[in-house]
Amino acid sequence: TPVFSSLSSPFSGSLVQAALTQSPPMSVKVGDTVKITCSGSSSSWTSPGTAPVTVIYRNSNRPSNIPSRFSGSESDSTGTLTITGVQAEDEAVYFCGGYDSS
Repeated sequence: TPVFSSLSSPFSGSLVQAALTQSPPMSVKVGDTVKITCSGSSSSWTSPGTAPVTVIYRNSNRPSNIPSRFSGSESDSTGTLTITGVQAEDEAVYFCGGYDSS
């Protein structure tokens, strides 16, 4: 059973750092759809492997090497990472990152 954990990782465009709050760890079955949320205006999601891998950037953009089952959205300062049809290899700790441009 894949286990998904999420941790916030604030980034800053100035000396001010915004706090981000993510959903707690969750267990899902292969084939399920999982939604991981991050409140505080998330803009990117990474999954650490040997080195962190960006799976979504600028809220909803997916790098070409990331499977289409990964998608992102943002509404009311809450970012959501959705994995549709979870695979065993998707098990990871996912980090969200935000950018404070103030």
